Amino acid sequence: MSSIKQRPNGKWRARYRDDAGREHAKHFDRKRDAQDWLDTTASAIITGNYVDPRTARTTLRAFYDDWAPRQIWASSTRDSYDITMNDCTFAAIETGKLRRSHVESWVKYMQARLAPGTIKTRMGNVRTVIRAAMADRILTVDPSMGVRLPRTRRAEVAMVIPSPEQVGAIMDAAEDWFRPFVALAAFAGLRIGEVAGVQVSDVEFLKRTLHVTRQVQKEPGTLSVIPPKHGSERPVYLPDDLVALLSKHVADIGVHGDDCWLLPGRPPNPDSLRWHFTRTLERAGVSGFTPHDLRHYFASGLIAHGADVVTVQRALGHAKATTTLNTYSHLWGTAEDRTRTAAADLMRSSRVAADSSRTSRPETADFRADTTRLGLRS
Repeated sequence: MSSIKQRPNGKWRARYRDDAGREHAKHFDRKRDAQDWLDTTASAIITGNYVDPRTARTTLRAFYDDWAPRQIWASSTRDSYDITMNDCTFAAIETGKLRRSHVESWVKYMQARLAPGTIKTRMGNVRTVIRAAMADRILTVDPSMGVRLPRTRRAEVAMVIPSPEQVGAIMDAAEDWFRPFVALAAFAGLRIGEVAGVQVSDVEFLKRTLHVTRQVQKEPGTLSVIPPKHGSERPVYLPDDLVALLSKHVADIGVHGDDCWLLPGRPPNPDSLRWHFTRTLERAGVSGFTPHDLRHYFASGLIAHGADVVTVQRALGHAKATTTLNTYSHLWGTAEDRTRTAAADLMRSSRVAADSSRTSRPETADFRADTTRLGLRS
């Protein structure tokens, strides 16, 4: 319902009621401007892009403070979003006044302090908040759309993968109780929190299978035992040598606590495991690696032995195959590689066939010439 009426002072008063029954009014010098305002508002209501003018005065920070507690997040996710919003330079601006320029200025501000990968993560967090505000009809347009981010390094350049010799040196340098940590990261691809979460009951020794069902995560003042990241519970199929190593560990070192944790702690502390990993690297004379790089080592080994994308995805516990491709696509052979290999096989097989054909014929041109010269042919 809308109307336009001229006031005693000559102004034109346009008014309408929204779906909630609230009345909104605005005054104009010209009747045509008042009608244009009503037409624009009506179009926004019909297309679902209408935002209550009073709601548009809400800041992004105020919306986030109301929205975030309702989200089903791990504590680390909430921490990441809190850090992002505390750093966001336009969080205190009314949503109705947000412009792309605000987002561009924030990205430029971050570029002087943060790595491209961190900037990408923070932009992703803010976009999630913005789109939630759009779903609640507090925003109509995403001001972050089209904003360019600093280039991240290509995966093949940024990824650090230890060599087999380096992994072997790390295994040799590890203390007996710590060796399963290195082995489960390098030869089963477990994340550090997942290694910390392993209990002996997770290992089916006869079936050579480890069931990843939990992870240990550091939270302020405590440790939490929660499901694996992105719901990546999965079976991991273990090689015989790793099963033997785990069996020997249980027999010689034992387990810890009533829950039978494989590594010390009730539960093991991921920060402590990182510290011991750094000390192990020093003893091995190896540097520049993190526990997560052993996970890359495992993935690269699967790919080198012909594992397809889905196989690697399941082994690593990625939620989507696209995650696997985005991370490791450079390790798979390209179409050009496969074409060259196939062409080389064709050339080799053609040569073999030709050689075989020549050697199987009893008469060559030289043989016929010789027999004619000797009078052995009519």
